[in-house]
Amino acid sequence: MTRAVLSVGSNLGDRYRHLQQAVRLLGESVAVASGVYETPPWGDTEQPSYLNAVVLVVDPKAGPHDWLERARACEAAAGRVRDPERRFGPRTLDVDVIAVWDADDQPVIIDDPELTLPHPRAHQRAFVLRPWIDIQPYGQLPGHGWLTDLLNDPALADDLAGMTPRPDLPLESRL
Repeated sequence: MTRAVLSVGSNLGDRYRHLQQAVRLLGESVAVASGVYETPPWGDTEQPSYLNAVVLVVDPKAGPHDWLERARACEAAAGRVRDPERRFGPRTLDVDVIAVWDADDQPVIIDDPELTLPHPRAHQRAFVLRPWIDIQPYGQLPGHGWLTDLLNDPALADDLAGMTPRPDLPLESRL
């Protein structure tokens, strides 16, 4: 596998530092990072707002479960504790594997207990789609279509309106 899109978000502690740390831990695999957006909480609205971004990562040796392992390592480094009672609750860092493409640039489709690709709810999340468009304006979410078409869904209008770009909080990338 060669390429993946990861979504990173934080709403506890030093949110920006958690995002920066994730990008640092992903290291040389980070090809490009989106802008950072301040977003209202999704799902469970009784929590602080998030900082969200998307990173495009590339590593010819990494498979889908490798990306999941790296995502979980970033979360662990940020002190993430999963609360089984509160699925969409607050967290120091959340790193989701959104989509993976193989060496032939074909999307990887997986549905197992550990990992579902593409991410089953990415098409419903403005906080994933909008930053992703920053780095891939003509990108597509496998199985769902063009990012711009997905973001124009009226069901996402309120979420999109609640997002605030944070150009004062840049994330580094190698491109």
